[in-house]
Amino acid sequence: MIGRLRLVGVGEKMTRRLAAVVLAGQAFALFFGALSAWGMSRTQEGEPATAYLLVGLGLAMLCVAVAGMQRRPYGVTLGWLLQAATLASSFVVPAMLFVALIFLALWVTALFQGHKMDELTRRHTPSDRSTA
Repeated sequence: MIGRLRLVGVGEKMTRRLAAVVLAGQAFALFFGALSAWGMSRTQEGEPATAYLLVGLGLAMLCVAVAGMQRRPYGVTLGWLLQAATLASSFVVPAMLFVALIFLALWVTALFQGHKMDELTRRHTPSDRSTA
């Protein structure tokens, strides 16, 4: 963990939730990016249109799967790898650079703010929950 930015491991409740929401939204963006790459490459000869579509759909499905893996020790690490893969997709569809930067900012924000929310919840939750 660098400061409050988690690179590996399992976050607490709100960190996991926020990270999963970002990855779920990113899945939609990758799906539509894959459709764009497929449509643009179909008009040009020699472009692997079907490969772009399959790789993009695979990345979108991975986002959904990794969103569900946030309780696992490798969930956050896979999330970072998906951020890098989304950034790499801008080599095929240049507009994905903008999308990748937005989702990278959302990912970092989710990890920072999730940690902050978990810390505040821990601080303001009584340790003894029994009522007299």
